[in-house]
Amino acid sequence: MQFAHRHIVSVDQFTKGEIEHLFQFAHRMRPIEQHVVRCQVLDGYILGSFFFEASTRTRMSFETAFMRLGGLVNTTTGFTFSSMAKGESLADTIRVAQGYCDIIVMRHPDVGSAELASRYSTKPIINGGDGPGEHPTQALLDLFTIKEEKQRVDGLTIAMIGDLKHGRTIHSLAKLLTLYSDIKIQLIAPEEVQMPPELVEYLRSKGCEVTQSDRLEDCLPSADVLYVTRIQKERFDDVESYSRVNGTYSINRALIERGCKSDVTIMHPLPRLGELATDVDNLPGAAYFRQAENGTLVRMALFILVLRKENKFV
Repeated sequence: MQFAHRHIVSVDQFTKGEIEHLFQFAHRMRPIEQHVVRCQVLDGYILGSFFFEASTRTRMSFETAFMRLGGLVNTTTGFTFSSMAKGESLADTIRVAQGYCDIIVMRHPDVGSAELASRYSTKPIINGGDGPGEHPTQALLDLFTIKEEKQRVDGLTIAMIGDLKHGRTIHSLAKLLTLYSDIKIQLIAPEEVQMPPELVEYLRSKGCEVTQSDRLEDCLPSADVLYVTRIQKERFDDVESYSRVNGTYSINRALIERGCKSDVTIMHPLPRLGELATDVDNLPGAAYFRQAENGTLVRMALFILVLRKENKFV
C-alpha cells in the first residue's frame, strides 16, 4: 500500500484496494478508542494542527485520533492568530511550521491550498478541507459509515441533498463512490447550488448513474442512503443569494417514515441547521452521530499508515 509518508490532499489519490486496507485498520482502532487497549504507538510524535478556517468536529476528531495513539498536538486556529495575519505566505508558514511537528493537518479557505502546502513540506500534509474544494478524510469516514451501515457499497442508491455546489464533503464522497459498481447518485438541490457540471460529467464518465432534481419526492422512495448537507452561508457573496435557497428542504421524521425505504440510512456531515429535524435522531437509520464517531477511527488508521507504524499491529 502507498500510504507511507504520503501527502493526503485529494480522494483522487486512492485506489479501492487502499481504501479497503485503511478500513480494515480502522476496525482495529475500535478497542483503542474504547479504552479496551492502551496504545502509545505515536509516543514522541507531534501533530501540527493548522486550522485557518472555523472547525470544531474535524479539528477535535483529528486531534483526538492522534492523542489516542499516544501523540502530542501543536495547534493553531484562525488567521488572526497566525503569522499569515501579518502577510506571511502559506508557503513560508508551512516551511517554518514543518520544523515543529512530524505531520500536518490543515484546513484553509482557499481551494488548492493543501496541494500548495504539500509542495513546500517534507512532512506529510493531510487536507482537513480546502474551501469548497475537497475534504478527503470526511469522504473516507462517510464511505466507511455507508459500508458499516449497509454492509456493502456496490449497488446502492445514494441521494445527496442540499448545497451540492459548495459542499466539499459531497464532492469528495461522490468521487470515491466511482470506485464501486452499479452506483446510482441522486442530486437534489436548488438550481443555484447544484453540483458543478464538470463533476457530474466525471461521475457519469466513471459509470455512475446520475440524476438531478430540485424535488425531494424524486429521490426518497428509491434511496438507500440520504446524505443531507446544510446550505453553506459562508460561501455566498451576498445575503440575498443565500436567502433564496436557505430553507428549501426540511427533512423530518414524518417525511422519512412516509416516503423512504424502511431501512434507509440518514447521514449528515454536521453541523446541521433546519435541513434535518431533531425528531429524526431516534430513528434506527439516523447514522450521523455514528458517522462522526467513525471519523476518529478512520483518522487513527490513517495516521498509523502514513507514519509507517503498521508493523506495530502485526
